Amino acid sequence: MEALIALFGEGKDLNSLQMGMRAASIFFAALALIRISGRRSFGQRSAFDYVVAILLGATLSRVIVGASPAIPTLVASLVIVLVHRALAWACGRSRTLELLVGGVEREVYRDGRFNEREMSAALVTKTDILETVRRELGVRGLDSVGSAILERNGEISIIRSNETSPQ
Repeated sequence: MEALIALFGEGKDLNSLQMGMRAASIFFAALALIRISGRRSFGQRSAFDYVVAILLGATLSRVIVGASPAIPTLVASLVIVLVHRALAWACGRSRTLELLVGGVEREVYRDGRFNEREMSAALVTKTDILETVRRELGVRGLDSVGSAILERNGEISIIRSNETSPQ
């Protein structure tokens, strides 16, 4: 027990070695928690998934600096991950819950017209759409764009118009 205290410290009075040992341990604990949470936690990058990343970072950092006891904090982190996983499972079985948690996509541009109502609701500007067109298609104008859709993860997808679709 004394060897563990020497390595990991107690309370907030930690030296560099103890904080380093805590950081390394929490790194592996966080990796295990993310694996439990599933690929979607960091693959899809939706607001729903960012919540897990933010909460895990905030919670687990407290162990590293000695602000919270390790075991209860790890249990709290596990609960966060399990709630995320259960909610993701439930969203896969309920379209209503999925829309509530994940949001909906919004068509912000179509056939030469900006949809001001959808853009306002999503806080997207014409400049945001034009920037995405330049980045995605490498063109300055909207001539080759059939539609632009704000996806649930906040990214804008550009769909080419039929006249300019690659063969």
